[in-house]
Amino acid sequence: MGRSVVPISDQIARYEISGVITDDVARDDLLAELAETEAVRAVVLRINSPGGTTAGSEALFASIREIAEIKPVVAVLGEVAASGGYWLATAADRIHVDPNSITGSIGVIYAAFGFPELLARHGVERRVHTAGEDKSLLDPFRPERPKDVERLKRLQAEIHENFIDQVKTRRGDRLKGDDLFTGEIWVGAGAIEVGLVDEIGHLAPTMHRLYGEKTKFRVLSRAAPDAPPRPARPLGAAVRGRGARTLDPFRIDRAMIVKLALFLLLVLVALGFVGRLLPRPKGPPARRVEA
Repeated sequence: MGRSVVPISDQIARYEISGVITDDVARDDLLAELAETEAVRAVVLRINSPGGTTAGSEALFASIREIAEIKPVVAVLGEVAASGGYWLATAADRIHVDPNSITGSIGVIYAAFGFPELLARHGVERRVHTAGEDKSLLDPFRPERPKDVERLKRLQAEIHENFIDQVKTRRGDRLKGDDLFTGEIWVGAGAIEVGLVDEIGHLAPTMHRLYGEKTKFRVLSRAAPDAPPRPARPLGAAVRGRGARTLDPFRIDRAMIVKLALFLLLVLVALGFVGRLLPRPKGPPARRVEA
């Protein structure tokens, strides 16, 4: 993207992507409105996300690319823009990174726990009835089946290949090396060396350098139809997208791990309580030995 100065009447929209990325219709509507707003001459994406659902990441990527067909889009990475977060960064024309930003992680992960022996030890029987042989996949309360693992790996490989194709398409000959798609992560300058991002740059200085010191951000919100328009704010005002907290197929969310651990603790406590209530088998009476 070449250097240019935007007149004071024009504005830059900043859209923040944070947390776990999911499918969001309201977010897509807001981005469509942003694309149609003539006063917005360019868009900067502020990304601070460890990833998100594959469908949600792809939907957001498509919305951003629709904007990029009309006006320039620049991505500025925060603390982390990895996995699905990097997936979205590739939607931008150029990617700027903080010296300490973590990015990359081009891969797919599945992580879970298994408890069949725990249930058997406490006399708990798991009952599952399905219409369809493959309806139940990797049930944590049943022994792991090799065919389930093979099926999961096929799904992961398909998603991974889509991820790789997108990165190659968007980054092209800027990529350096053949080991970029192993799930490895890079920090700041290292990501520049391998071509995943373009240069070191923070939000305000980057926008001032690209579009001039008089550049302003426009705040977009879904206000009531009869509400007066909100005035433009100085550099730093933001448009925030909604993001639900859900399980991430690229990366397990910490909050979900904590919730799962608490659930397992409650299960163990309940099993111990039930075990105390169950009658214990009676053995032969003890013999009394007298001297």
